[in-house]
Amino acid sequence: MSDWVKRFLPFASLVALCVCIAALEPKFLSAGNLAGVARQTAVITIIAMGMTVVMVSGGIDLSVGSEMALAGVVGALLMAAGAPPSVGVLGALATGAACGLANGAAVAALRIPPFIVTLGAMGIYRGVALLATEGKAVVGLPQSFGRLAEGELLGFLPVPLLFVVAVALLTHLLLSGTRAGRYCYAIGSNVEAARYAGVRVSRYQITFYVFLGALAGLAGAIESARLVTGQPTAGEGYELRVIAAVVIGGGSLSGGQGSVLGTLIGSLIMGVLSNGANLLGISSFTQQIVIGAVIVLAVTFDEFQRRRFETAVN
Repeated sequence: MSDWVKRFLPFASLVALCVCIAALEPKFLSAGNLAGVARQTAVITIIAMGMTVVMVSGGIDLSVGSEMALAGVVGALLMAAGAPPSVGVLGALATGAACGLANGAAVAALRIPPFIVTLGAMGIYRGVALLATEGKAVVGLPQSFGRLAEGELLGFLPVPLLFVVAVALLTHLLLSGTRAGRYCYAIGSNVEAARYAGVRVSRYQITFYVFLGALAGLAGAIESARLVTGQPTAGEGYELRVIAAVVIGGGSLSGGQGSVLGTLIGSLIMGVLSNGANLLGISSFTQQIVIGAVIVLAVTFDEFQRRRFETAVN
């Protein structure tokens, strides 16, 4: 019953939040505003899908915001040099994957705690992005690149939403339908038991970080497309929102738990909360306080459930 409640609670919270905001501000349910929410949450949701995989395996990545900025800058520099948008997007994906490879190698091969590795990487990647652009935005990108973030399919479906759906399906397939997904939960639940069972833990850990990095690169391309510029300061503070989306959706900081649907709902809660606060004229500073409080409450609930389970087992 407690597991069922934990799975249903994020969805119930999202519905209640939408009802409350709609009651206070009817414009919330307008088609234009809902499309705006979908666009605004796309970047966080895409990265959160990759973070779900890493956190299920018992890891964490604090550098995703910096990875996103560096990937967006690399893609923008390629396009500013004359490359077509498709090459710029591929460059962003490759850059993000390379950052994930570096993080995963340090965590898996060197056995350095992921918190320390990615905390240092956060500063390194941000510094590289600032150094490559001298702290200035990269301009001169093709206007057609903007369709990646602002375009619509069939006249009403935001293009970023299509990317979110595709990434969610891919991540669900990875976690639920592949050997790597089964090993992901096994590693996060008990890494030493997984090693003794013959799982090549290091290889899979690196794979999960590369997957997250590639998604951060895709998010960086979409973020750059929003303003048709490459911003070296993009993504500041995004790591907090991404981790919050996973935790609110039922993921655990200790590993072994998490789902695509839960993360999607968690990300929507974050997006709806931010959008509703803006519509109601609530300060962005207050929003940060609320987000921090929600993270603490979600982690507290998860820890309480874990201790109850351990007590029941013992």
